[in-house]
Amino acid sequence: MGDHPGHAHAVRPIRHGRNWQGPWRKTPGRVLGTSLVRLYQLTLSGFVGNSCRHLPTCSEYAYEAIARHGLWAGGWMALFRVSRCGPFGTHGIDRVPETLAQRYVWFMPWRYWRIGRKRGESND
Repeated sequence: MGDHPGHAHAVRPIRHGRNWQGPWRKTPGRVLGTSLVRLYQLTLSGFVGNSCRHLPTCSEYAYEAIARHGLWAGGWMALFRVSRCGPFGTHGIDRVPETLAQRYVWFMPWRYWRIGRKRGESND
């Protein structure tokens, strides 16, 4: 089990973090929105407690939704996700969709309510 000559392996640092690490456009709205979510995570989140019924947590979901889809769409998705997190709401794994279907348009924000409402529901 020695090193093989000529087989140098690049060591990549492992990035562990609470929030989504994927690539996203750093527009002013997205940076503002994700910064507000991060500020909440660093300050108020500890006082609220670990009571989220979903994976990822609501703040992690909000961060990813805003980073992927912008402040307007991601903000609505996050708001509706938090509203589903009550005692009689949904639970389980609820991921942010990678892309949004064409029916999710900025001038009809109530449609974002349907995203993640039921496990296994398609977002198309």
